[in-house]
Amino acid sequence: QVQLVESGGGLVMPGGSLRLSCAASTDLRYYNIAWFRQAPGKEREILSCISVGTGGIDYADAVKGRSTMSRDNAKKTMWLQMNGLKPEDTGVYYCAVQSPPADYTCPMYEQRYEYWGQGTQVTVSS
Repeated sequence: QVQLVESGGGLVMPGGSLRLSCAASTDLRYYNIAWFRQAPGKEREILSCISVGTGGIDYADAVKGRSTMSRDNAKKTMWLQMNGLKPEDTGVYYCAVQSPPADYTCPMYEQRYEYWGQGTQVTVSS
């Protein structure tokens, strides 16, 4: 069992920045890790993920160029830095992990992730 706790959400003005954190109860070095978002009235979508096999980081088009995902295995924490926030970035943000033996590259589908945080609300509004 892995516990994940997100933090860092809040109300931010358009054009602003936020850094979301996800603290895990275990070392995630052998896990695929990801950030998802669920906007009001929409399905949950993947924003970014780090592949355990390649170490590569993938970003959805919706956040590419505006976001940076990172991790610190020693701190058991991952982050999502988001810049240039837009009203359409409003939603609940979740971190999620796929347990070992994890896929070589991080899955794009939420069903492949076993553990989820409780979510943190991000509201972008003036």
